[in-house]
Amino acid sequence: MKNAAIFLLILIVVSCKLKDNPNDPNSNTRNYYLGFTPFPYDVSSVAQDYVYSKINTDADIIVHHFDDGIPWDEALYNQNFHSNIISDWQYRLSKTPATHKRIVAITPINIDRDGLALYKNQSSNQDLPAPWLLYNFNHPNVKTAYLNYCKRVIEYFTPDYLIIGIEANLLINADETMNKWNAYLELHKYVYGELKILYPQLPIMVSLSGMDLISGYTSANNTLQIVGFNNILPYTDYFAISLYPFLSKYLAESIPDDLFDLLFAMSSKPKCITETGYPAQVLSIEGGSIVFNGSPDKQKSYFEKMFTAADKYDMRFIINFVLRDYDELWKDLGSPDDITKVWRDTGLYDENGNVRTSYEVWKNKLNLKVE
Repeated sequence: MKNAAIFLLILIVVSCKLKDNPNDPNSNTRNYYLGFTPFPYDVSSVAQDYVYSKINTDADIIVHHFDDGIPWDEALYNQNFHSNIISDWQYRLSKTPATHKRIVAITPINIDRDGLALYKNQSSNQDLPAPWLLYNFNHPNVKTAYLNYCKRVIEYFTPDYLIIGIEANLLINADETMNKWNAYLELHKYVYGELKILYPQLPIMVSLSGMDLISGYTSANNTLQIVGFNNILPYTDYFAISLYPFLSKYLAESIPDDLFDLLFAMSSKPKCITETGYPAQVLSIEGGSIVFNGSPDKQKSYFEKMFTAADKYDMRFIINFVLRDYDELWKDLGSPDDITKVWRDTGLYDENGNVRTSYEVWKNKLNLKVE
C-alpha cells in the first residue's frame, strides 16, 4: 500500500513537470520573449505612437535597432553626441514599456554590409569624412571609437541584451578574400572582450545571417561562411541569427522542414532570432524578375514552425522586425522597386491595421508565461 502511494505521488510530480516542460507543444509556459522593433509603417507621429502602443500589448521585449551610422569623431574623443541622436534616444526610452525586456542592436558595419558603418550626427548614413573613409575595421581609432560608443549605449539604455554586430557574416559575401572579415573580427574580439570585463552579466552577441550559413540555400560561399562562423563563435554569448527564409533559393514558395534543425545543430550556445519575417502578400522586385508568392497562410505556417523550433531548442527571444506593413512608408520613399520593398508585407498587421492569421499564433504564444 505504501509503495502504491509513493508510485502515485511520483506520477503526479512527473505529470506536473510535463505540463510545464517548454519542449512539450502543450506546455503552458515558454522560455523565450517575443517582440518587435519600433519600425514605423509611415512617416508620422501617429504611426510611431501606434507601433509603440502595439509593442506594449503584443510583445514582452523590444529591440532598439540602430543600423544607420556611428558618430565616429564624437565617440573617439568622448564628445557630446548631436542633439538629434540624443533626442531619438530619449524618445525611444520614453516609449519603451517598463515591463518589457530591452535589446539594443548596434553595428560598425554599413547598411550594405560591405564596409565600415557610415557617419551619423545631425542625420544618418552620411559619407564618411576623412580620415575615417580610409580606415579598416581594425584601425586603432575605430576600435577606440566603437568601444566608447558601445559603452555609452549601454549606460544610456541599460539593455538586457546587446548586439554589437548586425548580420556580420554578410561581410564575407562582399569580400571573399576575407580581408574585411578578418579586420572586422579583430575589432569584434577586442570590443567584446573589453565589454565583458566591464559588464560580465550582460549577454553580448553578434547576429549572423542564418540562410547564408546553410550550404546551398543562397549563393554565399559556404566554406568561407563556416570559417567565419567558427572564427566568431567564441566571441558571442548567444548563437544569434537574422532569419528571412524567403531571401534564399526557396523564395516564398516553401520552407524546408529541416531549416531550424540544420541551423541550430551548429552550436550548443543559447539561441535567439534577432530579426525575422515572412511575406504575407505577393510581391516582386528587380522589375518583376524575382517574385515572392507570399500569403497569410504561408506566413502563419512559418510562425508555427518557428515556435516549434523555439520550444525544441530553448530559444531566448524571437523578434519579428516589422509589426505592421509599411506600404505608406514605401510610398513616401517613392515606391522604389528594390530591396526596400522586400520586407514591406512581413507585418503581423497588414497595411490597414488588420491582424493576419499569424497574429493568433503569435498571441497564443505571448499569452503563455515566460519561465
